Amino acid sequence: MTDVEITSANAGCCSTPSGAVCCAPETRTFPWKRIFLTPWTLVVAAPFVVLLADPGRFTQIVTFAATAFAGTAPYIAVAVLLIAWLKAAGAEATIGRAFEGRETQAIVLAALFGGLAPFCSCEVIPFIAGLLAVGAPLSAIMAFWLSSPLIDPPTVLITAAALGWPFAIGKMVLAVGMGLFGGVAVKLMLAGGLLGNPVKAVSAGGCGCRPSPFKGKPVWRFWPQAERNAVFRTELRTNALFLVKWLALAYVLEALLVTYVPADLIAGAVGGEGLLPIVIAAFVGMPAYLNSYVAPPLVAGLMEQGMTAGAGMAFMIGGAVSSIPAMAGVWSLVRRPVFFTYIGLGLLGAMLSGVIFQLVV
Repeated sequence: MTDVEITSANAGCCSTPSGAVCCAPETRTFPWKRIFLTPWTLVVAAPFVVLLADPGRFTQIVTFAATAFAGTAPYIAVAVLLIAWLKAAGAEATIGRAFEGRETQAIVLAALFGGLAPFCSCEVIPFIAGLLAVGAPLSAIMAFWLSSPLIDPPTVLITAAALGWPFAIGKMVLAVGMGLFGGVAVKLMLAGGLLGNPVKAVSAGGCGCRPSPFKGKPVWRFWPQAERNAVFRTELRTNALFLVKWLALAYVLEALLVTYVPADLIAGAVGGEGLLPIVIAAFVGMPAYLNSYVAPPLVAGLMEQGMTAGAGMAFMIGGAVSSIPAMAGVWSLVRRPVFFTYIGLGLLGAMLSGVIFQLVV
């Protein structure tokens, strides 16, 4: 691993002895964006606006959001502990090995392990860059890309809390199905001569600040190691704060949705039987960009107002695949034809998932 130093002129910027900088230098301007442009701003501001404009419903909205959040709290605790354990143990090494071996096997394992990846969005990029650099098949990487944004351990628990276990299990199965669908589709496209030279120039080292994420072995009983204990504590704190702020926002938005958006408006657009509500929900979900922690409570609110289960599933899957971090990871590493293939497979997969879920439930 390359030695990393903190430059004195730019505290907070990591650089290698060769001078390559991989982290943005810290500026000394007032961090007003970091302070005010956060989910907490909306969590506080939205009820305050209701208090000023419609004081009669202030207590109703706050009570609704607080009760819903309290019901999810046990799931948050389990999710935070699980993701911290996976990170401290180094579970990404197991996930990296899923891409080894025959292509079909790699597609299946990548789709299965995509939902177990203990990565934040910024860590997916060097992980995938390293896989591309050592020749992992693009079909398996597409399977991982499509399944990874859809489900992970915290999302399963949060979805179960908001929408019930049948919905959470259904989304988990459909996420794996999406990965398999995308991986096989890309394999066939490559075999047919499409998507030629799909990968931009990448290096296995990522930014140079960390070892390759798929090397080494996971240490599931990590607690005797001080360094891994430190990782566990850091991840526990970081993920707890992350989930609490986004779920607080989600339940405030759900309370506002249920209170102020007429049920017949939702039912008219994405209610009723047939394919059209599912197609509309998938297309609306794609640009909406709701991360996997905010989406379940909002979909619960939409379903209370008349959205069908299939449309709700299509909305959630379309929004997750089109999330800014997910698309940025694809765009940064592959050429445009592969990027638009990812978007197309995501949209088609969202619609198919909605249809299947509607038929099953």
